[in-house]
Amino acid sequence: MGTDKVQILPILPLKSAVLFPGLLMPLSVGRDASIKAVEAALKTEEKEILVVAQRSPETDEPGQDDLYTIGTKATIRKISRPNSELIELLVMGTERVVITRVSREEGLLRAKVRPLPAPQDRGTEVEALQGALFELAMKAIALAQSAQTPAEVSQMLQGGSSEEPVRLAYLLASMFSIDVAKEQALLESETTVDALRLMHKYLSHEVQVLEIRARINTEARSEINKDQREYMLRQQMRAIQQELGEKGSDQDEIQQLREKLEKADLPEEVAKEAKRELSRLERLPSAQPEYQVIRTYLEYVLELPWKTTTEDNLSISNARTILDEDHFGLKEVKERILEQLAVLKMNPSAKAPILCFVGPPGVGKTSLGQSIARALGRKFERMSLGGMHDESELRGHRRTYIGAMPGRLVTAMRRAGSKNPVLLLDEIDKLGRDFRGDPAAALLEVLDPEQNKTFRDNYLDLPFDLSQALFITTANTLDTIPRPLLDRMEILRLSGYAEEEKLDIAKRYIVPKKMADVGLTAEQVKLSDEALSAVIKGYTREAGLRRLEQAVGRLLRKVALLFAEGRTEVAEVTPEMVSELLGPEPFQQETMRRRMPAGVAAGLAWTEAGGDVLYIEATRLPAGKGLTLTGQLGDVMKESAQTARSFVWSRAGALGIAPEAFKEDGVHVHVPAGAIPKDGPSAGVTMVVAMTSLHTGLPMRNDTAMTGEVTLTGLVLPIGGVKEKVLAARRAGLTRVILPAANRKDVREIPENVRKEMTFVFAERIEEVLEAAIPALQHSLTLETAAA
Repeated sequence: MGTDKVQILPILPLKSAVLFPGLLMPLSVGRDASIKAVEAALKTEEKEILVVAQRSPETDEPGQDDLYTIGTKATIRKISRPNSELIELLVMGTERVVITRVSREEGLLRAKVRPLPAPQDRGTEVEALQGALFELAMKAIALAQSAQTPAEVSQMLQGGSSEEPVRLAYLLASMFSIDVAKEQALLESETTVDALRLMHKYLSHEVQVLEIRARINTEARSEINKDQREYMLRQQMRAIQQELGEKGSDQDEIQQLREKLEKADLPEEVAKEAKRELSRLERLPSAQPEYQVIRTYLEYVLELPWKTTTEDNLSISNARTILDEDHFGLKEVKERILEQLAVLKMNPSAKAPILCFVGPPGVGKTSLGQSIARALGRKFERMSLGGMHDESELRGHRRTYIGAMPGRLVTAMRRAGSKNPVLLLDEIDKLGRDFRGDPAAALLEVLDPEQNKTFRDNYLDLPFDLSQALFITTANTLDTIPRPLLDRMEILRLSGYAEEEKLDIAKRYIVPKKMADVGLTAEQVKLSDEALSAVIKGYTREAGLRRLEQAVGRLLRKVALLFAEGRTEVAEVTPEMVSELLGPEPFQQETMRRRMPAGVAAGLAWTEAGGDVLYIEATRLPAGKGLTLTGQLGDVMKESAQTARSFVWSRAGALGIAPEAFKEDGVHVHVPAGAIPKDGPSAGVTMVVAMTSLHTGLPMRNDTAMTGEVTLTGLVLPIGGVKEKVLAARRAGLTRVILPAANRKDVREIPENVRKEMTFVFAERIEEVLEAAIPALQHSLTLETAAA
């Protein structure tokens, strides 16, 4: 029992505990104010300190309002300092005290306190509560499965509560996990009855929780299911194997596979097959070849993204920005991608389209696929189909074969790690076929949204959903793609670039990239627009940009060599300097054709590299017979030449040509360059103009080129590749193009600046073509038309 004197003691606030009188408590002190309080107490002879609980454990620097008003005066029994920032204490609670005032001095809290005597009431109710509390405590200790035996605890409780019954409540509160507010209420109890009742209430709740926990544990132990039983048997089998000297690593591998299988979220059919294969694996000795086959198969199944997807970025503005950053022009393709984004935004379950980018090399087909993946926020995987001639490369090999592997489609999905990546099937027009199968036929299922949701790889032999993947294919031409496969794809054409577009792309993308590659900066090199134009016109002639990129790289490497040899001033690259660094221009405009002889006509052709100008030459063979064709012409082009000769022969009178000339002399038609195969119907009008010019002796205009298919009755039929052909004419310096009237709509695809520079003549009949190409024929044709 304490005295009635008032004391001033340093305060040691506790965040999550309450110290009771008569009990020892170990404490770790780390706060600066608390360390100073301990040091102040140690300077006194009694080594007394006030231990009081905080109202909130989140408070780091408590004041008077943050502390409870009743605490415990304690004596420091032991102290140790592991380091300068921590003190370990053992304190002994001596008596309860009431805090009357708190002050902060020299960085620590001090409190003016007065003693609060311990409750002294006795009686039958106290004895009854004491007995009931003792029984509850023994029950709780038995349920908690304490390390101490009930006999030891019973002796401790009886010894601690024989003189003061309230001490039993304090002792039990320190033994069980009771929160701070309840412990503080127990400390503040005014009578022994109140303290014992509170502790009886708290302990009753604790016993109920322990009983429920024990019942749950008992039920869990009694419900040993098949998996647990199998686990125990496997453990026993592993122990037997170890006793027999057999290695246990195989069983460890099987156990790891089993754990992965249980954690993996697999479709029902896949999980069933995987468990069946795992059961087979357990029964096989590891020395058997099939053991490794099954193990590899299971690992592959577990690595596939059966249900894993990435979240799409459906921001239209973000996708537009990314596509514009990565590629110049290509408006139609970009709009199609934005349309698909809009569809996914309105209907997230919409099926992905199968897009086919068709265009000449170097226009950005492959890199566009990467930009689409970046815009959508999806993973990107590229698969080259060029030269593939084995169907098993796509579908995989059956596991019955030694060295069997999954197909490239499933492998790409595993690398992507999600079931909705962007898969680029590059060079689909270059697929091969032989006795081992036809890969194009295998793609019929893959590129069909109605079928690819249950795609079965030969190796897996399990249905894998490819319907959420966005398939993009690329091709230079559609001629070699089988029609059933072509029907499954949405064709998007990427035409060649005009010179202005190439100049813009070079300034935006190619020059900065190549300068970074060679280690030059914009301060060291000034590359003028005129110099870039000289490179484009004189050192490249293509629809794409690869040759341009190579030429710019070669030019900048030459400049880098100058700086490596000691140059310090800025290198300003001019058109004259371009020819000095890169040598003579390999490409020049067709200056030798500026004076067109009779029998020569300029035609336009589409090639895989874009467009090209073909000068068709015709000459008479005195005393010759028939029609001679050279220049590696295909069957269709040969028929166009026959049709052109027959048409000119049938209109000989109107054209001022003697019909006997066709009987007496032969005609030789040649299409340079002779080493390049050529075919197609679009040279028909050019053949007619060349033969008309030959027999009339009238040359055609030297600034004009033409394209179009001709019929025997003189109709001019539409053709394809208008943009590429017009750009080819412009590159060759021609300013006038004759097109079929039905192709008027295609002129909109040509860049506006090119349309302004070029003159277009649209013809429905061959007579209109002849009038536009050979001005001297206009009079006779007008008379023929009037007579008709």
